[in-house]
Amino acid sequence: MDDLDDLDHRLLSALHGLGTDPRVAAVARGLSRAGEHGALWFAAGLAGAAADRPRRGAWLRGTALTAGAHLASMGVKRIVRRPRPGHVEPRVRTAGRHSFPSSHATSAAAAAVAFGALGARSAAPVAAAMCVARLVVGVHYPSDVAAGAVLGALTARLGGRWMAAGTGRPATSAGSIHD
Repeated sequence: MDDLDDLDHRLLSALHGLGTDPRVAAVARGLSRAGEHGALWFAAGLAGAAADRPRRGAWLRGTALTAGAHLASMGVKRIVRRPRPGHVEPRVRTAGRHSFPSSHATSAAAAAVAFGALGARSAAPVAAAMCVARLVVGVHYPSDVAAGAVLGALTARLGGRWMAAGTGRPATSAGSIHD
C-alpha cells in the first residue's frame, strides 16, 4: 500500500469512527438515503423552479447540470471500477459496488455550485455534510468523495453561462446570477 492509499484508509477509519455515536450514524444514514441518485438535489432544484418563477429556467438548468454531473460520475465509476472500502463495516446499503468517484459528492457539489449561484445559501453546508456522511457510513474513501466533489463543482461551474441563460441575466465572475 502506498502513502496515499494508507492516508485514504486512515482518514476513512477515523471518520467512520464518528458513526459509533448513534445520533451521528442516524444523520449520516439519513443524508445518504436522501442523496441516493441525486434525489435531494433534484427535488430542491424543482422546488426552486416552482418557487422562483422569474428564474425558473435557471433553476431547471441548474437541476439539469446536477443530473448531468451525476450521470458523468456513474460513467467514470464504470471505467475505474474501484471497489468500495473493505476495512470498515458499511452502515448503509449501496446501489452499486464501485466507489470512485462518489456520485453523492458529485451531485451534492454540482447542486451547491448551481443552486448557490441562485442564492440558495443552505446548499453548500448540506452538500458538505452529505460528503462527510459518505465517509461516516463507510462506503467511500476520502479520495472518492474529493474526486466526486471536484467533478460536480466543475460541471456546474462550466455550465454557469448556460444556466444564466435561463434568467436573461449574466453570471458574475463568482458564478452568482444577479436578481
